[in-house]
Amino acid sequence: MTESLHTLSGAPLSRLTFGTMQFGGTADAAASRDMYEAAREAGLNHFDTAVGYTDGESERITGDLIGPEREEIFLATKVAFHGGAGRENIRDQFDRCRRQLDQDAVDLLYLHIWDPDTELEESFSTLAEMQEQGLIRHIGVSNYAAWQVMKAQGIAQALGTRIDAVQPMYSLVKRQAEVEIFPMAQDQEIAIFPYSPLGGGLLTGKYAGGGTGRLTESDRYRQRYGVDWMHETATRLTRLAEELGTSPATLAVGWAARHPVLPSPIISGRNLAQLRPSLDALTYDMTPSLYARISELSPAPPPATDRLEER
Repeated sequence: MTESLHTLSGAPLSRLTFGTMQFGGTADAAASRDMYEAAREAGLNHFDTAVGYTDGESERITGDLIGPEREEIFLATKVAFHGGAGRENIRDQFDRCRRQLDQDAVDLLYLHIWDPDTELEESFSTLAEMQEQGLIRHIGVSNYAAWQVMKAQGIAQALGTRIDAVQPMYSLVKRQAEVEIFPMAQDQEIAIFPYSPLGGGLLTGKYAGGGTGRLTESDRYRQRYGVDWMHETATRLTRLAEELGTSPATLAVGWAARHPVLPSPIISGRNLAQLRPSLDALTYDMTPSLYARISELSPAPPPATDRLEER
């Protein structure tokens, strides 16, 4: 779990992670700095980016912001979303990461997506070598199924290393990770840093009021969240937030962080006003009864086995 992960100064990781995917894109340099400073003031010390986010601007801005306090920051980035997870591509993309971040090393490097065309031995021997060279401290995988993580973990352990972190999609309207990924990670003592706890903004309630964002601007996000029951769940969450006098985003992030395996959701925003409700989840009292009440707003995925009566 996250006990094995810490900043260079030895501080434990914050309960929420900040994702800088929008730095240099929908968030300009000034908005990015405002959000970074607010996140740091709230106690966040884990920042997540990727080599290709906003054509490299995300890493450049992130690197500039963390530079003065590098020892206090846990820096994660990702490679091999495009081009495969072969040795040459991993190395080439990570060299680009280092240039963009202006850093010699990172704390956590993820393979961004499963590559069915490259042998795992090639991918993970490359990462193991990078660890030995002091270029990365921890290895992670993103968008892997549980069986893929375990297959890769076996290879990693045979090479004398291990997968320390996974990054799955997870929110009130995307709960598949509860079935196998979360139990697998808990069993393997792998830290969980789920992305999109707001469901692409759906769980903020803004789309019901005619707002714009990823769901109106991206075909991929429209397809991912264009399901009637998901929108109904968002509406019901907004009503609950109104009843409680808080923001639906605060409830959505707080709910995702409250799962018994204690994941550290990745939060983000286009500006500070968007980010504030997610930061508020750090101090919001997500009681067991409220957690259960929110859980009932969406269908839980079926378990991995049908023989529950024999448990």
